[in-house]
Amino acid sequence: MTAPVFSNHGCRLNAYEVEAMKDLAGQAGLENAIVVNTCAVTAEAVRKARQDIRKLRKANPDARLIVTGCAAQTEPDTFANMDEVDAVIGNTEKMMPDTWQGLAADFIGETEKVQVDDIMSVTETAGHLIDGFGTRSRAYVQVQNGCDHRCTFCIIPFGRGNSRSVPAGVVVDQIKRLVDKGFNEIVLTGVDLTSWGADLPAMPKLGDLVMRILRLVPDLPRLRISSIDSIEVDENLMQAIATEPRLMPHLHLSLQHGDDMILKRMKRRHLRNDAIGFCEEARRLRPDMTFGADIIAGFPTETQPMFENSLRLVQECDLTWLHVFPYSARPGTPAARMPPVNGAQIKERAAQLRATGEAQVQKHLHAQVGKMHRILMENTNMGRTEQFTEVRFETPQSEGQIVNASIRSASETQLLA
Repeated sequence: MTAPVFSNHGCRLNAYEVEAMKDLAGQAGLENAIVVNTCAVTAEAVRKARQDIRKLRKANPDARLIVTGCAAQTEPDTFANMDEVDAVIGNTEKMMPDTWQGLAADFIGETEKVQVDDIMSVTETAGHLIDGFGTRSRAYVQVQNGCDHRCTFCIIPFGRGNSRSVPAGVVVDQIKRLVDKGFNEIVLTGVDLTSWGADLPAMPKLGDLVMRILRLVPDLPRLRISSIDSIEVDENLMQAIATEPRLMPHLHLSLQHGDDMILKRMKRRHLRNDAIGFCEEARRLRPDMTFGADIIAGFPTETQPMFENSLRLVQECDLTWLHVFPYSARPGTPAARMPPVNGAQIKERAAQLRATGEAQVQKHLHAQVGKMHRILMENTNMGRTEQFTEVRFETPQSEGQIVNASIRSASETQLLA
């Protein structure tokens, strides 16, 4: 018998949770199993998960195949009705030791093929203690899960539940433990990170958590924040951006669009000028700040002038790292009932956005040539700057260490040092 194989789809939080599930499955003694952790952000993500399941079953006919993640939570019957699948586990259940003990003991029979409870009834989230993943240099700490907002295109709240926060003391203790193990960078992650604290006593803000981490973990060299909603950024987080060099100058923004009417139809909480103003202020406080952003192409009712507002937003916010999503209707969301954009137009607009993003990356890379950077080595030949730019080294460096290096040149996707 062999240890279980995990196949992950989707976001960094999903990847984080796979590591936690590996620990739970190992402690339970689960063997000869395949676990597919699905994503529900687009219809294409669900299609790819189903394709992966069929491929994995064909390659492993004798293993038990377990499906979990956001798509399993939002549409469990889709996966339960697949002949290849033995069990469907919800997003809450996948983090429970009892679930994995039951799987290991083969408690789950045909009558219990689906274990998916009401995610909206969950009121707490655990700070899963793992030692980081992917590299021995950087660790990810989940501080929040779920989302209280109801953007018209998004199915994720129904996969993750309402927003709930890990208490600050638990977060700080985990980060101290990871720093003691030698990690030089910690990334705070969650589904709606800027809502952290709203469900805790005294309702602290994300900026309070960031300042507390930096104050109580003085040996932490680098703290990084994953995707945030700029309209919810609080005063303390702006102060940290301005005054804390250990907070990395790279923010990924959940912008989604550059046209005010589309933003209203998306039920977003900001307008284009809010996004532009935030980027200008953050860069004023921290001149070396770089931005990434999520942008959707072809949202229902999007006209060509509306789309061009998104293209212009890339320049006006001076965005560098774009995550472009061709709009994909999710059944059950309000946007799925809105007048759609032609599929070929969606594809063409997404390609234009990606091309604009690639040009922005080139501009950023070439601007770094000749500069000195502090680079965290992910392996002996590759590391990342404080702005999360990838750097390739001609001579091997020590994995996990932060090195000072001069940038000699740039390729299409990397800096060379």
